[in-house]
Amino acid sequence: MERRALCPSKPSLVERVLLRCPGQCAVCRGWSELRVCHDCLMRYARPAPRCWTCGVRLPPELTGRREPKCGACLREAPPLDRTIAALDYAFPWDRLLQRYKFHQALDLRETLLERLDQTLASALAEAPDWLLPVPLAPERLRERGYNQSFELARTLARRRRLDCDPGLLLRVRDTAHQLKLPPGQRAANVRSAFAIEPRRAAALRGAHVALLDDVMTTGATLFELARVLRQAGVLRVEAWVVARTSD
Repeated sequence: MERRALCPSKPSLVERVLLRCPGQCAVCRGWSELRVCHDCLMRYARPAPRCWTCGVRLPPELTGRREPKCGACLREAPPLDRTIAALDYAFPWDRLLQRYKFHQALDLRETLLERLDQTLASALAEAPDWLLPVPLAPERLRERGYNQSFELARTLARRRRLDCDPGLLLRVRDTAHQLKLPPGQRAANVRSAFAIEPRRAAALRGAHVALLDDVMTTGATLFELARVLRQAGVLRVEAWVVARTSD
């Protein structure tokens, strides 16, 4: 299978310096060498049982159960083989993710990434062939200046020695912000919004792919991407997300 990893092999000098600079915790404002201090991590980043296929939080009594699933996934299985979510999209992570995503707070990337990487360390059974970020429309990319999912994916790929290529998946139609729409309209909003780069489709045939996004709400975006990948012959599709909403 042809591989073309586009992620740098090691952190830049600026990244290495920033990771070692102490400052204020982004949550409690206490002095900390971490962007989110140890006490806040212990309080707000505890592991929780989650649905195997959609990542929604499950009751505590399901802790330790093999491949637990929520009622919605038992009724109708989503097109994902697995969803791994590190955090609940709730205080303080909802506020931090909004700053990271919409206000160029790239200094939060490492803290968010570390939460996902630690979750993967305990949950991941088999490394994927490809780690692919959810693509942004060109208009949205120009508006923000960066793709928040690719910023996470390229660093995680470097850390876990995975192939990562932001050009394999395309967003061929701009869509309204999912969070501004009622849940029932989100699937229609992203329908036919994605495609695979035609010249690279053969690289995905028969592969195991992990999709990376910062936040998963109803799952409409990741489900649509999973369907596109399966139509292209991908055998296994997972979703890796920093945070998952409660509904």
